[in-house]
Amino acid sequence: MLDALHIHVSRRAPVYLWMLVGIAAFGRWFALTLNISDSLPGTVFLVQKGSKPDKGQLAAFRYAGGGPYERGVLFLKQMLGVPGSLVIGMDIGSGYRDYFVDGQYAGRAKPRSKTGMHLDPGPSGVIPAGHYYMAAPNPDSLDSRYALVGWVAEDQIVGRAFRIF
Repeated sequence: MLDALHIHVSRRAPVYLWMLVGIAAFGRWFALTLNISDSLPGTVFLVQKGSKPDKGQLAAFRYAGGGPYERGVLFLKQMLGVPGSLVIGMDIGSGYRDYFVDGQYAGRAKPRSKTGMHLDPGPSGVIPAGHYYMAAPNPDSLDSRYALVGWVAEDQIVGRAFRIF
């Protein structure tokens, strides 16, 4: 059995070597990631590392930490606001706030998570240079509507994300 495996590997060594080179090269510029939440439609996403998403496109960024997730977890959200965009958070009562980015509805912030954790509302005002507003359509998405995420700094952005399925 081991002799057959040795013969197989030695005959196909160049093929396996090129496969390893391809995987290493792919990993330098791209990553495959799974969306395990309901925040966005889709399960598998391709992230083009180093590619800055434009407003309205999907972005992958590293979570700054705190609350239910560890620092560095990869989040996938839509980039709704860019530096200079105006974010308005309107108190609608009972701890709920509706958010608008450049006049477009961006979602409603709740006072508590599904698990009962208290949630502070995210920032309002003009998005400062080097920061972005990230959101997802799901009402339970942890995004810029909440202080735990807030403005996402440019150095947190990994790249543009594309839904595979």
